[in-house]
Amino acid sequence: MPILPADIWISVRLTIELAGLTTLILLIVGTPLAWWLARSRAWWKEGVASVVALPIVLPPTVLGFYLLVALGPQGPGGQIASLWGGRTLAFSFTGLVIGSVLYSMPFVVQPIRNAFEAMGERPLEVAATLRASPLRAFWTVAVPLARPGFLTGAVLGFAHTVGEFGVVLMIGGNIPGQTKVLSVAIFDYVETGQWREASLLAGGMVVFAFTVILAMTLIEKRVARVGA
Repeated sequence: MPILPADIWISVRLTIELAGLTTLILLIVGTPLAWWLARSRAWWKEGVASVVALPIVLPPTVLGFYLLVALGPQGPGGQIASLWGGRTLAFSFTGLVIGSVLYSMPFVVQPIRNAFEAMGERPLEVAATLRASPLRAFWTVAVPLARPGFLTGAVLGFAHTVGEFGVVLMIGGNIPGQTKVLSVAIFDYVETGQWREASLLAGGMVVFAFTVILAMTLIEKRVARVGA
């Protein structure tokens, strides 16, 4: 008899795919945004930073509600889905990715922004004196120096996506093989009285959370040791 039902491994795979794709998108989108927030002197940049940070304080159901409206048949998501004959981006894996990117964005952008700000102006000034273009200085100087921020952001973004519940339930529902990720599966097991399966999954999530915290602590200690 298997430890867990066969369908739970589909939820595991779906969760890993969602977290991995979300983290990749956030690193691609969040890096230039973090760079702009760290370097710009525009008076309104902190307003943008506040918008990016909203998911930290907003109840997941609030964000999930607005995403459900935006991705639904009457919103922009419905218009986009109509291009390939669909009616909505809600209750689909694509909708989960969009929601996860928005919900986990501050957990990736903020560490990268902090890393860019911590390196100061001096390294880029030196690169400029060596006639490095701004783009070359960014890739050869700023990005390597900000590596701890990228690592922290990637770990936090991945972990936060794995632990999502409110947002994914609101915009994805509970569709096996499409939107039923681990957090939703635990909820489903509890509702149906399958306590053994719920306990095993919840215990696995606790181990995962502990591993993430330990990894973050080790990263911070290594960064402090290198900077000393």
